[in-house]
Amino acid sequence: MQETIKVPKRFWEDEEWAEEHMAELQQKYSEKWVAVVNKKIVGVGEGAGLAREIAQKKTGIKEFIPVIFVESGQNLY
Repeated sequence: MQETIKVPKRFWEDEEWAEEHMAELQQKYSEKWVAVVNKKIVGVGEGAGLAREIAQKKTGIKEFIPVIFVESGQNLY
């Protein structure tokens, strides 16, 4: 039987906040990874792991921290 993992509401709210504020984040954190907790940037790094690690140390939260790559808006796929 598979265990169901409950993702805290805060995670989804923080992820949504980051998406809503992407234009502002692009001005300050372009081409960086940012970790968001309680609608605040709490970790920034060249890689997702570093941003998460900084956020964990700063907040004491060990899991369910959204980490988002802030594109410059100039990337092509």
